[in-house]
Amino acid sequence: MIKNYLKIAWRNLIKNKVFTTANIVGLTLAFTVAILLAMNALFELSYDQFHKNKDSIYQVYASAQTPKGSEIALSKSVPFAPALKEEVPGIKNIARALSTNVLVIYKDKELNLDAEYLDVDYFSIFSFPVVFGNTSKPLQDRNSIAITEKASNKLFGTKDGIGKTVRLKIGKEEKPFSVSAILKDIPNNSSANFDIAIPFENHREYDENKDDWDSRNHSVFLQLEQGVSVEQFEESTVEFSKLHFREEIESRERDGALPDVNGRYVQLSLLSSSDRRFASFATGVVRVQRIFPYMILGIAFLIIFIACANFINMNIALGEKRLKEIGMRKTLGAIKGQLFVQFWLESLLVFMLSIILGFILSNLLLEPFKTLFNSEATLANLMSPTILLGFLLGILAITFIAGGYPALLLSRLNTLNALKGKWEMGKNGLRNVLIVVQFVIAIILISGTLVFQGQIQFMRNKNLGYNKEQVVSIPLNGKKDSYRVIELLRNELQGNRDILSVSGADNNLGRGRDGSASTSVMGFDYKGRGLRTNVQTVDYDFAKTLDLQLVAGRMFSREYSADSLSMVINEAMVKEFNETENPLATRVYFNEDSVAYSVIGVIKDYNFKDVSRKIEPLTLFLDRNYDLYYAYIKVAPTNITESYEAIKRAWQTVEPNAEFIGSFLDENVDRTFRREKTMATIITSGSILGIVLSCIGLFAMSLLVVAQRTKEIGIRKVIGASVSSITLLLTKDFLKLVGVAFVVGTPIAWYALDRWLQEYAFHVPLSMWFFIGAGFLAALIALITVGTRTIKAAAANPVKSLRTE
Repeated sequence: MIKNYLKIAWRNLIKNKVFTTANIVGLTLAFTVAILLAMNALFELSYDQFHKNKDSIYQVYASAQTPKGSEIALSKSVPFAPALKEEVPGIKNIARALSTNVLVIYKDKELNLDAEYLDVDYFSIFSFPVVFGNTSKPLQDRNSIAITEKASNKLFGTKDGIGKTVRLKIGKEEKPFSVSAILKDIPNNSSANFDIAIPFENHREYDENKDDWDSRNHSVFLQLEQGVSVEQFEESTVEFSKLHFREEIESRERDGALPDVNGRYVQLSLLSSSDRRFASFATGVVRVQRIFPYMILGIAFLIIFIACANFINMNIALGEKRLKEIGMRKTLGAIKGQLFVQFWLESLLVFMLSIILGFILSNLLLEPFKTLFNSEATLANLMSPTILLGFLLGILAITFIAGGYPALLLSRLNTLNALKGKWEMGKNGLRNVLIVVQFVIAIILISGTLVFQGQIQFMRNKNLGYNKEQVVSIPLNGKKDSYRVIELLRNELQGNRDILSVSGADNNLGRGRDGSASTSVMGFDYKGRGLRTNVQTVDYDFAKTLDLQLVAGRMFSREYSADSLSMVINEAMVKEFNETENPLATRVYFNEDSVAYSVIGVIKDYNFKDVSRKIEPLTLFLDRNYDLYYAYIKVAPTNITESYEAIKRAWQTVEPNAEFIGSFLDENVDRTFRREKTMATIITSGSILGIVLSCIGLFAMSLLVVAQRTKEIGIRKVIGASVSSITLLLTKDFLKLVGVAFVVGTPIAWYALDRWLQEYAFHVPLSMWFFIGAGFLAALIALITVGTRTIKAAAANPVKSLRTE
């Protein structure tokens, strides 16, 4: 019986090649894209899920009340973690972690590696397996380090580098360390990503800050004892906070800050390690939002829905050609169940073939997909038993619903009507609903594409307050003193007319090729108020190199030896000081024992952080006691490629053993909104595919409508109707459905996109034209799709359509 069903199903699919091909192509494309998108989303959701203790691992953060509202502080002081472990119960393990880069020297090799300064308990908390060496204690003493297999291969040419001695440049010194453990390479879905682990006590600022509760520069992670809840732990830290942050609490209360709902000014809290990837702190409240992966899964689901809606509509359209076959089968004794199984098996064959082709195509497109979306995901992310079971059940459900409904509809036809070729479809309620939903989805995706692309262009073209097109930033990743390197670069490039200026700073603008981005914040009292400012150490010619606009006073100059005790501030910092009348008269004592620092200049606000964030107070210092980490070189607008090559040659002369990873600032800025570009690409791809699939469905529906109204078209032509009037008659119903979709979809798209844009301090205006354009585009595509078929039907000879009765 089943063999007979399959044989007939196959024959029918071959007989109706156009519909079968359209169904298979549409479903294959949908499944291919859905598989790739689901793979990427599940990879994102898998971040930090590989740690064995993930349910009891947390990052410590503080919620502090200020006169401007709540703020979140992730950085902690050196004595914080040991004191917390000793004074607060419920902690099984605790570890400090400080991310940075370190220069590793082995024989004639110099490599700049991603480093993590860690406490010993870090490897008891997190699951980073040891391949060679002591598995229970990778960092055996203060002079030992652990490196990954990849780093070992780079340094020693082998994965087993146990016992080898390397030198690390820490501050201005080179110190020897012995490799005591080789770690398995850090997984791509890990928030912590490092090549080398160094005992925390070796950090250059450790000794001077080991008793200082005010200097905060690292994260703290802990593992709770079994049975200790987050709420219990946070409540038990109240007295700890009152003791160790007493002066800070008094300052906040003095400055007019209001306590939180529990009457506290500082509250220690815990963030689950599984939520680190998705946590946002910009609003002063921790918000964990998995919007990006769920949005990707949502788009995958919507594409599958559109393809299934097409399949249902096209099968119903195909049923018009099979009415006599159904009537004959019923006359010969076929019952509803047998007809249902027959039609459902045809659908099942199409779905199974489409799924197989989808898997093959997704595998072929995997590498281009990873490159386009900057993803490390693989099809292995779909291979867990839970995901495979869910995928199988989902496919069965989709097949049963999408294939079962047309089968049920066809099997219930009246025998006499079927033999006459008559199919009374009623008001086509389900068909119209499916078309409306398809175009609601399409309009939302098109609107999203237009707004996302608009926001990216807005961020890319926004005047950031500095020259990003002509300035190259270079990470100073070599052995030599940073100030010496910048001076040597000046000397090497001074004869080149296309090199206009050279300077340096301790922070980069945007995100360079080294992947790092950092900021430093300092708090101090001024006239009885607590103030906070971002701080940056710079070299001479900093404003000249970046084309920063000077509002008042002057920049640092070689002609003034006292500039090491001077500051240049931005306009936001002037407001923070509340010295708008005469900011150049501002003098600050940063602590009781310090000398006075004077403001010598005010620069116009510029975006020294991400474009999405508002401009914060900034203070520039000229202090050779602090290293510079980036060189900035301004080039002439002509011969930019040649200038870049000249800079590269100069670098290789100055630092022959260090890798050159310089990049223009506009490239750096582009990297800061990489996720937005990925989201825009996904939504654009989804909208294009959604429109294509919707057009396939509309084309099928136009075939059905024309088939049902063939006699009507012939009669209208005989009595004098024009081709245009008949075309309008046949297409207006579809355009009405697109209009309904526009009315339904626009408010949904407006709400979602408005919520998304609120996360940006600077964003493109949400104009109604985005949505009008999306609606017009959807209507135009629908008109072209339906119109091509209806014009052909309206232009046909009416004699052919009337003589069949």
